[in-house]
Amino acid sequence: MECQWHDSTGSSQKKRKKLQGMSRPGRHTHRDHWLLALSLIGLALNASTTQQALAADPDRQQEPPSDLTELSLEELMHVEVTSVSKRAQPLAQTAAAIFVLTQEDIRRSGATSIPEALRIVPGLQVARLDANKWAISSRGFNGRFANKLLVLIDGRSVYTPLFSGVYWDVQDTLMEDIDRIEVIRGPGATLWGANAVNGVINIITKKAKDTQGGLLVGGAGTEERGFTGMRYGTKLSDNTHVRAYGKFFARGAQATATGDAATDSWNQTRGGMRMDHTASNGDNLTLQGDYYSGEYGERLSTPTLVSPFSQTSDIKAQVAGGNLLGRWTHEASPTSGFTLQLYYDRTERSSQLLSEKRDIADIDFQHHMTLGTRQNVIWGLGYRFTNDQLTNSQTVQFTPQSRLMNLWSGFLQDEIALLPKAVTLTLGTKVEHNDLTGLVVQPNGRLRWTPTEHQTVWASVSRAIRTPSRAEDDVRINQSTRPPSAATGGLPALAALVGNRGYGNEKTLAYELGYRNQLTSTLSADLAAFYNNYKDLRSLEPGTVSVETNPTPVHLLAPYNASNKLRAETYGIEAAVEWRPVEWWRIQPSYSYLHMHLYTDRSADPTAGNAKGESPVHQFSLRSLMSLPHNIELDLWGRYVDRLTAAQVPSYVTLDTRLGWRPTKQLEISLVGQNLLDSHRPEFREPIVSSAPTEIQRGVYGKVTWRF
Repeated sequence: MECQWHDSTGSSQKKRKKLQGMSRPGRHTHRDHWLLALSLIGLALNASTTQQALAADPDRQQEPPSDLTELSLEELMHVEVTSVSKRAQPLAQTAAAIFVLTQEDIRRSGATSIPEALRIVPGLQVARLDANKWAISSRGFNGRFANKLLVLIDGRSVYTPLFSGVYWDVQDTLMEDIDRIEVIRGPGATLWGANAVNGVINIITKKAKDTQGGLLVGGAGTEERGFTGMRYGTKLSDNTHVRAYGKFFARGAQATATGDAATDSWNQTRGGMRMDHTASNGDNLTLQGDYYSGEYGERLSTPTLVSPFSQTSDIKAQVAGGNLLGRWTHEASPTSGFTLQLYYDRTERSSQLLSEKRDIADIDFQHHMTLGTRQNVIWGLGYRFTNDQLTNSQTVQFTPQSRLMNLWSGFLQDEIALLPKAVTLTLGTKVEHNDLTGLVVQPNGRLRWTPTEHQTVWASVSRAIRTPSRAEDDVRINQSTRPPSAATGGLPALAALVGNRGYGNEKTLAYELGYRNQLTSTLSADLAAFYNNYKDLRSLEPGTVSVETNPTPVHLLAPYNASNKLRAETYGIEAAVEWRPVEWWRIQPSYSYLHMHLYTDRSADPTAGNAKGESPVHQFSLRSLMSLPHNIELDLWGRYVDRLTAAQVPSYVTLDTRLGWRPTKQLEISLVGQNLLDSHRPEFREPIVSSAPTEIQRGVYGKVTWRF
């Protein structure tokens, strides 16, 4: 929200056998070539080792590779999802705008990161700022610090209380270990709590039992300078399975508007493990954890109080962290059971703008039971503790620099079969108490009608809340300096975004209507329409200008204070179609339309309307996935994204391609081209932190995957 200055300062085929220009020339370094060489050498050595191991132990358990065939439309509609009701239910029976990315979707997209895979989902706005940062939101209000989308990995919330958003650069795992990604567009607050205002993304990894044997991945390219991953799974007993993985990647810098090299290169190392145990009484126990460490570059412009009143510097920032999660699931009877989950998460980030150390501990209990023949009830309790230690800079400052916060929560949801197998009503509410705004209540009602086996009509009304973050309460961001003039009394004037301890909850009332239909055995459609009414959204109101003597020289401070003076209405539609004209060819078009209207009648914020121009009005995607003879796959993916008026980003059309070949069941070789229609293009510009504009380049990479 860049402040504008004025003289007066005032966001199946039958049943599937198993569910299951290149960058700038001459910029490659010797390290890039070494990464490629090491990856290929590792694959060659591993192939030899695997052949010997299989010869010695022909009964060795292996992870089955993904089939070239895909799920039939009927099977896709019956894929079980858990994000809508916190219990497994067929996709076709969900009363929500949900889209499921399967492992096959991810593999054939050619995406090397979770944010890039999310571009497939209709209704999501996914824009890349540079090599290591994304702006991701659902149904509007997009930005690097988007704050209305809740993200979970295996039930562990990964949103940061610092700004109620997600650090997408550290949300990662071995892509081959992801079972599916369930994306709900629209509120999920009744089950998942505050900040699940416009959607929920639930990333679910495979069970250890489903990743037995070994996996080695390696590759390199023009932007993907080098990447490798290893995973091995084994069983400790008939009831206990375990896996461990490690991965590394180095991604090259993107381009400036002139095509020169930017300074945003990125590398990261990550490892982790998972163990699953099924007890003799049917209890399921899971223990899993991850650790990561990396570095990224960024070019920043920061204000100064002396001429030229701004300085640009290239910085290197470090990230590190880890998590440990335990889960116990007990089924007391066919109609009742509970889950107890605990996790600890540690985050460390260090840069010239702001350094952060954060500890989060979370405990969650939920219980489900069937009452009679028509009611399924689920309820739960939760507690989360977070503690941070921040190190300020001259540009970004938090007061106080350390803060403890507590979050208590409980929810209740009842699914009632009004007409068995035909009409279902779901009622529920989430109650939370936080240290910033106290008690929050978020009710929800959903109605599902299933007139035929292959059709579902659903409607919902939801109230969702976004609670304040540390940024709204405690931050000061020095954003720009105006040179001395007669209007400033001969002093330089510093504009700053300032938090407000009186900042309140943002409120949303959401209405949704959806229709899902498997029209024929080869054609299905999923439609959703929505209308959201927002109150008390964040605005930046001009405060009283004062004189500051620290830091020197003496200057004016023109604060823009966080306040709740904006209202908004949004509405739109989202449509996804799957068509299989022949058995070996899938065609997947999708389209989304978003209209936003912001009301500024109570606000003097000069940037109040910017949110409307930070999300595209129209988005269109068309994927073609062909499974050809001789185990060859040819995948094409074209996208149109409308212009972003506030971010000054023009509309664009782009094309990704993937050519894959499986010479054996264990070996897969693929060549992927990304953003092929432009040498480089902008996708988003962030107004809050003044990063230098970076454009996303055309890229090509090769990848080899070996399973053993």
